[in-house]
Amino acid sequence: MLVPVAGLTVFAIASGYLMSLVPLSLANFNIDSSYASWLASIYYIGLLIGSLMIEPIIAKIGHRIAFISFLALLASTVAVLPLFPYKELWLFARLIAGMAVAGIFVVVESWLLIGDNAKERAKRLGFYMTSLYGGTTIGQLAVGYFGVKGFIPFVVIMALLLIAILPPLLIKQGQPDSSGHQILSLKQISRLSKPAIIGCITSGVVMGSIYGLMPLALKKSELTTNQIGVLMAAIILGGMVIQPIISKLSTRMSKTLLLALMSLLGVFAMGLTYLSPNYAVLITALALLGMSAFALYPIAITLACDNLDSSYIVAATQVMLFSYSIGSALGPIGANSFMAQKDGLMDFFFIVLLATAIYMLFASLQRKPQILAS
Repeated sequence: MLVPVAGLTVFAIASGYLMSLVPLSLANFNIDSSYASWLASIYYIGLLIGSLMIEPIIAKIGHRIAFISFLALLASTVAVLPLFPYKELWLFARLIAGMAVAGIFVVVESWLLIGDNAKERAKRLGFYMTSLYGGTTIGQLAVGYFGVKGFIPFVVIMALLLIAILPPLLIKQGQPDSSGHQILSLKQISRLSKPAIIGCITSGVVMGSIYGLMPLALKKSELTTNQIGVLMAAIILGGMVIQPIISKLSTRMSKTLLLALMSLLGVFAMGLTYLSPNYAVLITALALLGMSAFALYPIAITLACDNLDSSYIVAATQVMLFSYSIGSALGPIGANSFMAQKDGLMDFFFIVLLATAIYMLFASLQRKPQILAS
């Protein structure tokens, strides 16, 4: 478990910085800020395309080499951005970056989920999400430390990605056997948990909009760059703090009901933003939003993999990432129509999370036994 988690943590620091850097650096490269939503969406379209291609690559070259390859590909897309400051090339680079990140996620998630029982899987995924969000939190703070101007931020991100390659490059033991993977048929995919798929889609919608548009939405509120960095870090820190709690609750109660409760937590968080414009209240509200948004995906993916044969784990994580990617690609486009309004992004989150909470509550009341893909 050390190799994927160590590499992922450093990757997360780089990714967290990059996600805020891209929309905030557009003006410095004379690219219109209206392209921020398109850059976010095309990144998630890349994530969607990549999620369809990963399983054969892992089966052929193994988890370790695949991890190294995807990290190197992502680093190359970062190098392109400051060297060629044209919107068309940025869109293409972010598309490829999304495909590379899809590979990183499927490699690490399947690496940690293959084998062991449901309780151990939940524990491992808790470590994974904590490392991911902890690293991303540190990355967000880099906005205030290294800034968003010039070449230095991109050099820092590339250096971090190269460091992330070192654990899988130097430690060759511990990767799971890739020879026994099986592909899910459409019929088997249709038998996967529907709340799990909906949970992944909602997580994608919210997370894609947070990463793609939240920095710009906060900038419109006349907050400083440092304040924006702190608020983005608060979102991700909230997501990190909730992971141990989610890991314990997911083995003790219905995961569908837990998805409903986490969605309602996000609704409550958005309600707080309507009550007061105070900066401290905003930090609290966005931390609670982070708890809600970042909890949905790990709960959904463990729900999908419950009692699933280990030979189907890579394929199942691919399906869940595909669902997440659909939401991530559509989220920023849908949220963009709310951006002209005051607190428009908060309104968008309120509507999406409330609708998800209602669906999950009804689904949890049905109490139908899960039909396994295997």
